Amino acid sequence: MTFERDGKKIYGELYLPAGEGPFPAVIMAHGFGGHCAHNRPYAEVFAQNGIAAYIFDFIGGGNDIQSDGKATEMSVLTEAADMAVVLDGLAAMGEIDSRNIFLAGQSQGGFVASYLAGTQPDRVRGLVAIFPAYVLQDDARKRMEGRELPETEEIMGLLLGRIYAEDALSFDIYEVIKDYPGPVLLIHGTADQLVSIDYSRRAAEVFPSAELVEIEGAGHGFSGVDEERAIQLSLDFVKKSIQ
Repeated sequence: MTFERDGKKIYGELYLPAGEGPFPAVIMAHGFGGHCAHNRPYAEVFAQNGIAAYIFDFIGGGNDIQSDGKATEMSVLTEAADMAVVLDGLAAMGEIDSRNIFLAGQSQGGFVASYLAGTQPDRVRGLVAIFPAYVLQDDARKRMEGRELPETEEIMGLLLGRIYAEDALSFDIYEVIKDYPGPVLLIHGTADQLVSIDYSRRAAEVFPSAELVEIEGAGHGFSGVDEERAIQLSLDFVKKSIQ
C-alpha cells in the first residue's frame, strides 16, 4: 500500500487485524539507512492483537528501500514530511480509528516520530520511541564544527546531501517534544554505544508524560529476548493508551 509525497512514492505495508474496524493503528518508522522490514515483527504482533500497523520505507531512506528518492535528498525533516503523509492517508481510511493513531520508530525513526508528535500533537494519540537517535543533532554539530556544510557526506555507508546536516541543525528536538502532551514510551538499552541512554533520560524529563524503560545490557538495535520485550512493552503501552 503506497502513498505519495511531491510526486515520489512511499512504499509501505498495512497490517490489519481480523474482524471489522475501525481499528486503532500504529505507524512505525525505520532507522537511518534501514527499511520497513525491520519493523515487521512489531507490526505482526500489533495486528494479532487488534491493532492495525503500517510500516514503510522513507523516501531516500536507505540503499535497500522500495520507496522512491535518493539518500542525498533525505533529512529528518523530509522523513517527518513522509510520515505526515502516511498519517493523513491512514486517518482518512474507514478501517482506521483516526482518534487512536500512534506513532512509533526505531533510532532515527524514533527521532522523526517524536518530531511529528511534537509538531502535530492533536493528531497523535501516543508515541513509542525505541532507542531514539536524539544524539543526531549533537553529532551534526560535531561533524560541522569549524567548517562549511559539505554538499555531500558519507555516514555509515550512506551518501547524504547537504540537506541532511542542514535540517538537523535547524531546530532543537527537545524544544519540539516538550509540546507533545500525550503518553510516551521510551525504550533504550543501557549499553547503547551509538546513542547514549542519557539522551532518552533527558527526553523522559522533557516530555510532559513519558515513561522510560531501560533494558539492561542492550545495545543499539534489539534482537532476541530484548526485541521480544520491546515488542511486548510497545503492545501493552498502546493497548492501555487507546481511548
